[in-house]
Parts: sequence; structure tokens; C-alpha cells
Amino acid sequence: MTTIPITKRGAEKLKTELHRLKTIERPSVIQAIAEARAQGDLSENAEYEAAKDRQGFIEGRILEVEGKLSAAQIIDPTAVDAGGRVVFGATVDLEDENTGDSVTYQIVGEDEADLKQGLINISSPIARALIGKEEGDTAEVQAPGGLRRYEVVAVRYL
Repeated sequence: MTTIPITKRGAEKLKTELHRLKTIERPSVIQAIAEARAQGDLSENAEYEAAKDRQGFIEGRILEVEGKLSAAQIIDPTAVDAGGRVVFGATVDLEDENTGDSVTYQIVGEDEADLKQGLINISSPIARALIGKEEGDTAEVQAPGGLRRYEVVAVRYL
């Protein structure tokens, strides 16, 4: 299995989710199944079927999260010293050369990506275009609306 890059913050988020699934979600669905079973005829018991479906989802998610954590390569962006180059975990200030708009992105793993918070997936087109660039470089990104050019204003490791 290949390793999956993830920031320290993303790994903590997954660990928290796993703990919640195992200590809260799993016991509550087991209780719901027991209560539905006590109602009698299981062949026409919608609550039982819903609880079993929920249990299947929870168990599947537990396996998925455990798999991701076992394959994770946890990277602390504050410990990265890439000499000013854009790498995984870097926070990059960009300026759109056409509009002059400024944006800030942090390059993170797939499970952490959230564009509204400025977290972009390492495999996204913009992140791939930025990797290896330095302050003052221009990155060209093929966007749905056409080619976009961004100037790298600053690279930080937060």
C-alpha cells in the first residue's frame, strides 16, 4: 500500500472521527438494533433494517479511517524546510494576474481539502501547478473557464 500524505491537523481530525465512531456511534447503533429486535417480527421491522444499514455504514467508515491512518505519512508543515519552494503542507499567497485578486491556499491531503477554508487537495490542478514554484514564479492552471495565471506572492510553512 502506498503512503498517503496528510498534515498533522488532518491526522488528528481522522483520529477524533475514529474515536467518535468507536465510542459513540457504534454503541448507539448496537443499542438501536437491540431495541428493534425486542419489538418482535424482524421481517417487517423498518427500525431494525435502518439500524442494520447504519451499522454497516459505521463499520465501513471505521475500516476506511483505520486504513487511511495506517497508510498515512504525517507531515508537520512547520517542520518543513523546502527553501521557499511550494511543497505539501505549504501555505501559498497568490495573485491572479488577470484580475489582481489575491488568494491564499494551503496544500493538504485529499481528506482535508476544503476550498472554503483555503485547503486544496495535493492532486488538484492548481496544487500540481504550484508544486516546486518559488516566490515570484508564475503558475499556469487550466481551469474550466480557460487558462489562469497566478503569481506566487509568498510561500509559508505554518
